[in-house]
Amino acid sequence: MKNLVGNSEVKKALLSLYERRRIPNAMLFAGPDGVGKKQFALELARMFVCLSPAVHGACGDCAACKRVGVFALPTSDTKEDYKKVYFSEHPDVGMVIPFKRNLLVDAIRDLEREAHFRPYEASARIFIVDNADKMNDAASNALLKTLEEPPATSHIILIAARADSLLPTIRSRTQIMRFAPVAYQEIERLLLADGHFSPDDAALAARVSDGSVARALDIVPASFRTQRSAMLGVLNAAAVRDRRSLLAAAEEMNDAKNKEEFEAKLEILRGLIHDVWLLKNGGDPRDLLNFDLVAELQELATRLESSCLASWLGDIETMYENFVVNINRKVATDALFVGMAAA
Repeated sequence: MKNLVGNSEVKKALLSLYERRRIPNAMLFAGPDGVGKKQFALELARMFVCLSPAVHGACGDCAACKRVGVFALPTSDTKEDYKKVYFSEHPDVGMVIPFKRNLLVDAIRDLEREAHFRPYEASARIFIVDNADKMNDAASNALLKTLEEPPATSHIILIAARADSLLPTIRSRTQIMRFAPVAYQEIERLLLADGHFSPDDAALAARVSDGSVARALDIVPASFRTQRSAMLGVLNAAAVRDRRSLLAAAEEMNDAKNKEEFEAKLEILRGLIHDVWLLKNGGDPRDLLNFDLVAELQELATRLESSCLASWLGDIETMYENFVVNINRKVATDALFVGMAAA
C-alpha cells in the first residue's frame, strides 16, 4: 500500500486485518468522492492475489498484481451493458458500476451468483461495488441477501460517498472504513511528481480539489481558471442582485455545448462561496481553497451576508443530492441563481 496517497490510518487498519487474516467478508469504504476509496479496494484485492507479497502488502509488480487494475468497463448508454459483474484481467477481482446514477438489481444478482464460486487463482474473490449509495430498493434488498450469508471465500467491498443513504441493515453487516479528504500538501507532492503540473498549478489544483486526489488530477489549470472567472462573476452579480446577469449565467451553464462542464462549475462555485463564508466569519485566509484570490474574496465578504452564503451552500448540497433522481438541471440552476439575486 506504499503507493497510496493519504488516509494512513485506513492503510494501517487494512494491513493489520490482512496480516491477522481477519479481513471481513463485507466492508464499506465510506468517504468523499475522489479520496482514493476505489484505489484502496483494488490494493486490498492485490493483497489476496499477489504472487510475491511484501511487508507493506502486495508487491504491485507481479503479473497477478498488474492484472487486478485492468478493467474493460462499459461506456455505452445501453442499459443491458450494466447488468453484470465486470472482471478485471484477473478472474477473481470483479466490479459492479452504475448505469446513469443507478446500480441495477440485475448486476447485484449477478454478483450474488459469482460470489458463490470458489476462487480460480487467488485465495479469495474480491468484488467491488462502486457507488454503492446509488442502489435502489430492489438492488439493496438483493445485496442484503448476499450479505446475510456471505460466502467464506468472497469479500465484497462497497464504495460510497454518502454512506447514510444505504439501508441501515446493509451498514450493520459491513465493517466500515471511513476515508477523509487528503491533505493538500500530499496532493501537491503527487501532482509535482506526475510531471504535468507547474509548481503554481500544482499548488492551486491541490487546494481547490478540497482533498480529492481524483479531482486534482482532472484539473486542467487554464480551463479551471476560465471557469472560476465565470463563477466569480456569478458571486459579483449576486452581491448587487443582478438578476439578469445571474439568469444569463444559468443559461450559459446549461447550454448543450457546456454540458460536460456543468458539475465542475457548480463545484467551483461551491468552493468560492465557502471561501467567502470563511472570511466573513473571521477565518484564516491561509485556509482558503482559492488562496490566490484573497483580495477579490475579501471584497465579496464585505458585501454578502453570512446567512445568505450558508443558505447557498445548503441549496447547492441539495442540488447534488437531487442529481441522483435526475432533476432538471436548468430548472435547479435557475432556482439557485434567482434565489441568490433575491438575497
